[in-house]
Amino acid sequence: MSTSLTADDVAQFLQANPEFFQQHADLFANMRVPHPHETRAISLGERQIMTLRAKTKDLEWKLSGLIHNAAGNEKISKTLMAWCCRMLSENDATQLPGHIVRSLGDLFDLQAIALRLWNLPALADSEFNQDVTDSIRQYAQELVTPYCGPMRGQEAAGWLGTPPASLAIVALRPADSSQPIGLLVLGSEDPERFTADMATDFLSTINDLASASLCRLRAPARTEPETA
Repeated sequence: MSTSLTADDVAQFLQANPEFFQQHADLFANMRVPHPHETRAISLGERQIMTLRAKTKDLEWKLSGLIHNAAGNEKISKTLMAWCCRMLSENDATQLPGHIVRSLGDLFDLQAIALRLWNLPALADSEFNQDVTDSIRQYAQELVTPYCGPMRGQEAAGWLGTPPASLAIVALRPADSSQPIGLLVLGSEDPERFTADMATDFLSTINDLASASLCRLRAPARTEPETA
């Protein structure tokens, strides 16, 4: 009785008997297989070389992407370092909120940035205390990780004036407290600038650095003693 063999049967046999082509070297050398992109046939060895070249090309693309991402991350890291140094060199703590907004705009090429703060006695009666509602505070309390994506009716986005195509919202929390002291809103006209699937590590770093610097405003502002 004859038994019909399927392609899977042949593949399983060759996998189970790797010495087959050693025992039949002439068959391996003379075997012809279809070209993957043309109508002609090529040797099995040439087909294997083409497969290896394709895999190598794919690995080259992946390596190029990794190098590109690494270069981008290094640039952002240096940018954050420069921003941190600027905040550290600021002698007047009451100037920090404005400095944060201006510096982030310059360093990250953003035209729409808004910052609102609360529970900072040294910053009383400031423009950065305005338009802070109970719902804003509640939103900040619930915003555990930075929001990135399109505008979805967020009340804080109204601070930007013109509705952005995409935005990032960061609740500023000092490292020693679970209570937020403010909201930082970054807006962009580019819908792909801030997307829901983007990593938020650098935004979290911005929170850490900004919150740490703003802690200097927890103490009431000092008043100069009157002189006779």
